[in-house]
Amino acid sequence: MTTIYGLDGRRVGGLEDFWTVVGEAVHGTGGYFGRNLDSLHDCLRGGFGTPDDGDFAIEWRDHEAARRALGHPETVRYLEGVLTRCHPTNRERVADELARARAGRGPTLFRLPDGDLRGAGPGALRLR
Repeated sequence: MTTIYGLDGRRVGGLEDFWTVVGEAVHGTGGYFGRNLDSLHDCLRGGFGTPDDGDFAIEWRDHEAARRALGHPETVRYLEGVLTRCHPTNRERVADELARARAGRGPTLFRLPDGDLRGAGPGALRLR
């Protein structure tokens, strides 16, 4: 029987909230299930509290609320931080992404975990 982990999109007011909500969906209050996209991807591959047989799904309820919270303004905030600490060879690319986000164009932070949740590991993502 498939184990369902429910993410409440109404609780996502920004990227830090997303990490908290996904951790609590899988492990309860204070739970961890990644704090960046690389660690989320690792967790989705198994061994971090999901069923050993890989039969699980993440149901992102009220995902439209999270989509708004993880939109271009939050993406700008995130990319400003990335720009201050990225490797010099990546600065031009990050600056271009930041300029697009400031103009309200390009991918948002919602698309990053959404894509990771859809593409990694045995679990499926269901947007509700």
